[in-house]
Amino acid sequence: MNTLAKFATFSTLALIVAAPVSAQSTLTGVTGLNDQIDDITTEVERDQRRGQDADRFGATGVAQGWRGSFALSASGTSGNTDNGELAGAGRLTYGIGDWNHLVGFAVEYGEANGIKNEEKFFGTYEASRYFTPEFYMFGIGRFQYDGLLTDTSGAIVPGSETDAFLGFGPGYRVLNEPDHTWRVQAGPGARYYKDAAGVSDTEFGFIVSSRYFYALTDMVSFTNDTDILGSDANTIFSNDAGINYKMSNNLSTRVSYRTDYNTDPSAGLKSTDNTLGVSLVLGF
Repeated sequence: MNTLAKFATFSTLALIVAAPVSAQSTLTGVTGLNDQIDDITTEVERDQRRGQDADRFGATGVAQGWRGSFALSASGTSGNTDNGELAGAGRLTYGIGDWNHLVGFAVEYGEANGIKNEEKFFGTYEASRYFTPEFYMFGIGRFQYDGLLTDTSGAIVPGSETDAFLGFGPGYRVLNEPDHTWRVQAGPGARYYKDAAGVSDTEFGFIVSSRYFYALTDMVSFTNDTDILGSDANTIFSNDAGINYKMSNNLSTRVSYRTDYNTDPSAGLKSTDNTLGVSLVLGF
């Protein structure tokens, strides 16, 4: 269940839907270099905006009205190798009064010499209703599919994995200051999953999430996202912590550390993945 351990990233609560796809293509030549620069720059800026997004941590989770972003990338090579990659991602939020709606998706597909080597899809929808500035109720649906799994050596493992969850519950803002916020939410639901061996089941599940933001100064802020999704099959824990440092209008950086843990991974797959990320933006 290694793919399930990457559950977040997109945060199950669609607060995490902002970070779905990274630049994977290997390109050569001036045009390819320019494309690669654009891809990396976009990814870095999106990662930093996510850590500093006041609306994401603010009074009602998202800004009022419509907001959204969509991205699509495709690349292909021919000659010694015939490769093709397609990746797309998007997020749409709508805030109206005490109601919030969030929709997100990410898809990745790739082939090498006519053989499929990547096939992933993630989608999520969340609605929340605020009754006070602190208390709210939420409902969430998420779906994740990985058509190609890899073992500890990086080799493709036969089979696919599907993980879907539908649930609801209460949420509460423990801290609700402009520069210091923390909210938690949890609830029961129904979880469907199919493992690499093709064994599937629908069972009772639960979800627990935490979102923490602290602006130490006007230039430095800290964020920590935690998600736990569980059922009888397994429990997936994801934690993403990051420090955002805006040194000037032209120079900013973000350092993050993400841990994904699966209590019961498929045979041959590791239970824990750790990722250290460093991003830097310099303008002049």
